[in-house]
Amino acid sequence: MTEPNADHARFLQAAIEEAEKGHAAGGVPIGSVLVHDGKIIGRGHNQRQQKGSAVLHGEMDALENAGRLPARVYRESVLYTTLSPCPMCSGAIQLYGIPHVVVGENHTFMGAEEHLRSLGVNVEVMDSPRCRELMETFIREQPEVWNEDIGE
Repeated sequence: MTEPNADHARFLQAAIEEAEKGHAAGGVPIGSVLVHDGKIIGRGHNQRQQKGSAVLHGEMDALENAGRLPARVYRESVLYTTLSPCPMCSGAIQLYGIPHVVVGENHTFMGAEEHLRSLGVNVEVMDSPRCRELMETFIREQPEVWNEDIGE
């Protein structure tokens, strides 16, 4: 089940709030929320720096914070993320059968969107100025942290 387009702004804003929270704590400003039946059931933000983690991207943190769920819940959910999902996060989307991903922006980084689409995942890009601003500022101010994980 997918959320109506009118809800995209509200749930993307929740993901942006997660990104801002992560940035305020010294991390990469990427946030994500998992939505099922019009309710946020998991939220998270990139915590590679805060927790010294190799895998806690925003999407992975949101999935982790959603906890163990029946497979059907994932198959009826929408994942909102402020940045195009990388191959690792796209693999989790594929693994859990999440059918719909709403991306804040994909200008600062183009993830595995085409791979997800090839699997039948509905990937929508909102082209959010706030999402782009968060990443452009971070990449400019902390290129070494960006390049450590996903950059050059």
